[in-house]
Amino acid sequence: MNDTYELHVAGLTRTLPIIRITDSLSIASFVILGDAELVLHAAAELSKKVPKVDYLVTAEAKGIPLVQELARILGMNRYFVARKSIKPYMADPVVTEVYSITTQAKQILCLDKEESALIRGKRILIVDDVISTGDSIKAMEALVKKAGGIVAGKAAILAEGDSAKRSDIIYLEKLPVFPMKPSR
Repeated sequence: MNDTYELHVAGLTRTLPIIRITDSLSIASFVILGDAELVLHAAAELSKKVPKVDYLVTAEAKGIPLVQELARILGMNRYFVARKSIKPYMADPVVTEVYSITTQAKQILCLDKEESALIRGKRILIVDDVISTGDSIKAMEALVKKAGGIVAGKAAILAEGDSAKRSDIIYLEKLPVFPMKPSR
């Protein structure tokens, strides 16, 4: 197996390292943090595909630069970041749980009471960098619904593995997974 995967997305090319995440699976590691060029290009392409919404929501942390640029392009003054821990400033937060393939641990996602009030009754686009198992998107969807928002769409730069077969997500490119062959 190659140690890298060449990704073509939003008119750009990136060479991604292939990393083993379990005994039976490796993935191409896609990290947008710090890649301003990729964020700008991907947000511009995604903005052409997403439905009209009132707000954007992402989970901390890798989706933040993407949702920031997407909000700017769409002319939005506000977006929301579902935090992965309850912060001292959060009064009566709305909370849900998620298990992520990349962190391999159970986490929480939460929104402050004031953020939930703003989301209530509004059309929300859930944004992430990569949709893999779909568990993070599902948790954000549950969080938005718990806060009273209406999920109008789910978007990401990449759909990894079987997620690319889903009809309920918007994405720019497919990202393969790399099953590990059993050793003899």
